[in-house]
Amino acid sequence: MEHYDIIIIGTGAGGGTLLHSLKDSGKKILVLERGGFLPREKENWDTVEVFQKERYHTKEVWKTEGNKDLHPGTGYWVGGNTKVYGAALFRLRQKDFEQTQHAGGISPEWIVKYNDYEPFYSEAEKLFDVHGKSGIDPTEPPRSGEFPYEHISNEPVIEALAQALKEKGHNPFPMPMGIKLNEQDKANSPCIRCNTCDGFPCMIHAKADAEVNAVNPSLNNTNVTLLTEAKVIKLNTNTTGTEIVSADVEYKNETVQFSANIFVVSAGAVNSAVLFLKSANTMHPHGLANSSGQVGRNFMKHNNAAMMGITLKKNPTRFQKTLAITDYYFGDADFKFPMGCVQLLGKSNKDMMRGDAPFFTPGIVLEEMAEHAVDWWISGEDLPAAENRVQYLNGNIHLDYTENNMEGFTRLQEVWKEVLKDIYGDHHFIPQALYLKKPIPLAGVAHQCGTLRFGNDAATSVLDMNCKTHEIENLYVVDGSFFPSSGAVNPSLTIIANALRVGKHLLENVL
Repeated sequence: MEHYDIIIIGTGAGGGTLLHSLKDSGKKILVLERGGFLPREKENWDTVEVFQKERYHTKEVWKTEGNKDLHPGTGYWVGGNTKVYGAALFRLRQKDFEQTQHAGGISPEWIVKYNDYEPFYSEAEKLFDVHGKSGIDPTEPPRSGEFPYEHISNEPVIEALAQALKEKGHNPFPMPMGIKLNEQDKANSPCIRCNTCDGFPCMIHAKADAEVNAVNPSLNNTNVTLLTEAKVIKLNTNTTGTEIVSADVEYKNETVQFSANIFVVSAGAVNSAVLFLKSANTMHPHGLANSSGQVGRNFMKHNNAAMMGITLKKNPTRFQKTLAITDYYFGDADFKFPMGCVQLLGKSNKDMMRGDAPFFTPGIVLEEMAEHAVDWWISGEDLPAAENRVQYLNGNIHLDYTENNMEGFTRLQEVWKEVLKDIYGDHHFIPQALYLKKPIPLAGVAHQCGTLRFGNDAATSVLDMNCKTHEIENLYVVDGSFFPSSGAVNPSLTIIANALRVGKHLLENVL
């Protein structure tokens, strides 16, 4: 049983970033990733393969309420789900770290506040090539400096829409995006502004994902060892239950063990909670660090919906994900509770629409609809609820979830529909429009967070302020599990920033 200074389980936004922050420590680091390297192949940009056949999603089946099958939209790769994420890298709003009253309940306070995270947000934006522009977003939290890379330009149809929104008193701003784009030197830009970015793997490695930006550069260090297709199935404690001494790993068709001084779990909010539950022993009969009963509880994934505005004018935009609006993030004059965030999506096509269309819809109809569509993503905050939980029962992952805090989210969809009607009605470039909405089902767990939340009280939380378990001295978590609330923006940048924060703590106080 080989011994390491630190073992990191998972290579996504959290685990990959933590590896990057520790790689130059000189410590002996083992990284265990249950998946392999996502292949670079033509299918990376094939919509039928990616969206209809779910080529890069796991084939495992989870269970949900009533023991029904759930086919999760998640994948296991070096880089985790950042391999197929949309690369929208927002900071949580400053108020998101405080207790906030919503129409559907209370979003709890964080024990670490925005000002503590700000330097790590800045570092995270540099590490993940974030393009943006400050001073426009009305809910933007205070920043210590400008974005590290120039904001991404709008293509003509989107620029016209942005100007129309501004004329109506709205505040559209460049979406913060993690891509390797150089618009001033297009000939040498790794990113080519293609229409297969949002939800696709990047065949040319021009998306700032955890593999490309964090893991691969770390592998040049001789103190770092990465094992792929190495699934951790259990963590073992000492006889008193106060420390993890080893990990059982399925590797090359056998179970092997590795020991370390420090263990860091970053398998995603669902699978990290499952690993804690599967590792139950006599000292932790209900799962590791679970005397509070909070392991697996308070699962959140955001209230999400896609909206298409289908107009009489064609939309030839290729890279569409360049604009966001937070004017209604904390409500409006008629609704004093938070609603959420509006963003552009990657450009739709007929093969993306096929899964939601009646089976008899001709392909030419879907193609026409897609060619005339502007695509939006509506995101609202769901609130932590104990009954929304991950369990491991009879050898299966169970994910039970009931929607909550829907009033503000539903209102945002209707408000945005009216905003677009107003814009489209007054500007000749979009004379009329049809609106289609699609709620994102439970299987869409891309924004998964909660399940191992941090807090000062061991009776109501699993982790302390440094994301170490209250009960086990050498066990940390750096994925989205630690979130006590979800806010209404994509969680990736906060996961990255938190991993940098925990990495600094480990370097200065533990390793």
